[in-house]
Amino acid sequence: MDLLVEFIVTLIISLSLVKLVITYSHKLNLYDIPNERSHHCNITPSGAGLGFISAFFISFLLFYPFLVVEYWHIFLSIALVFATGVYDDKHEVSAKFKFIAIFIAVFVLWLGGLSIDTLGVWYGYNVALPSLIALLFSMFALSGFTNALNLIDGIDGLSSSVSLVILTFFALLGFEYHSSIIVLLSLFTIASILGFLFFNWHPAKIFMGDSGSLTIGFIIAILAVLSLEYAHPIAIVYLAALPVLDTLVVMTRRIRRGKSPFSPDKTHIHHIMVKFFDNNVPRTVLFLSLLQLVFSSIGYMILDNINKTTGHNNIPLFALLGFVVMFILSYMIFTGIKKRQKLLES
Repeated sequence: MDLLVEFIVTLIISLSLVKLVITYSHKLNLYDIPNERSHHCNITPSGAGLGFISAFFISFLLFYPFLVVEYWHIFLSIALVFATGVYDDKHEVSAKFKFIAIFIAVFVLWLGGLSIDTLGVWYGYNVALPSLIALLFSMFALSGFTNALNLIDGIDGLSSSVSLVILTFFALLGFEYHSSIIVLLSLFTIASILGFLFFNWHPAKIFMGDSGSLTIGFIIAILAVLSLEYAHPIAIVYLAALPVLDTLVVMTRRIRRGKSPFSPDKTHIHHIMVKFFDNNVPRTVLFLSLLQLVFSSIGYMILDNINKTTGHNNIPLFALLGFVVMFILSYMIFTGIKKRQKLLES
């Protein structure tokens, strides 16, 4: 009952703070002007992360200040990414600046003893990473996923809805393995996002901005690292597969076209599917959220079946091969749809 009350309080705080950001968005200089890659046509308040991520921090300080002290490295690193996002919403910093900020946040996690220090157990052998290699790999993986979630924040409600699916499965994992920090990080983030989604569902009254998308992506990345204690890495990849697949598919397509993998365009899965659904944004969001639900369900089944301790089975290998197949199929399907759309437009 206490957890339910805390969840509702977090939701109410989030609703209130996001509403304040909407009201004072022009005074705060937090609004989004449409460009050639935008799906909206009007100037819209942005930077909602300032409101709903603040609700996340307020709830932890209000209900669990001892956890903030115990897990200082987690909350400090989240605060660093959040501050970077807020600054970017107001001043539009470079991608390099954001990557450096995330690297520093991951370094803080590493100082606190949290990093990707294993690639899992494969056929009885634990692929452990030395401390320095774990730090470097964590910087690569966490910054990669953080930006992957940021990149799917392209249509109303999508990033929030996909994140809610992913966070729900991490909450289930936390409950199953009695990890209070995983449960609370997941649930308080869910409550905060719901307060924002009320205003972000199509047609959106406000966008989350990098203060929201970067921070949510980083929180999910932290949850993934925390979950390594209980789950095989390949299962965790499935739990958050859609942003990963989208980024891999888009970057592969750009490289094959001779472009930088980081060059902006309108070839993300949500850009393609919203056209496929005749610009019906809610239907696109529902479809992609259900797709993430399928991936997360597969991941949870893999999690329950892999023997993490001994690893004397073929499940991790088959799961990895399955993900590779999904990537290839995703690339072929979405590239095919994109080509068909171009032919119809010409």
